[in-house]
Amino acid sequence: MKMMDCVELIAEKDKYTKHGVHLGMQGWICLDDNSNGTWLVNFPQCGEKEDIAEISVKEEDLKLIPQMNASVNEKIKAQFENNNDSEKEYYDFPDSLDGYLI
Repeated sequence: MKMMDCVELIAEKDKYTKHGVHLGMQGWICLDDNSNGTWLVNFPQCGEKEDIAEISVKEEDLKLIPQMNASVNEKIKAQFENNNDSEKEYYDFPDSLDGYLI
């Protein structure tokens, strides 16, 4: 692998998901050298939207792809945001308990 190569994440790991990066997301290698078997990878979104993350990823967790498509990242990101929203609704507590009898 080398700088500017397009890659796809092929592993779902906590160290990536805590930055919002999930299995199947696509990015590009930012630096021309790897450090301890990891590459600095940028995972963009379309247009002027802020990048999802720029993180170090183990080479074994990446697959070279011929062309990157940032819309794939947005679709994957949306799936996880929708899942998190439904969980928040379930655990949403009222601001006040004044109307409840104890």
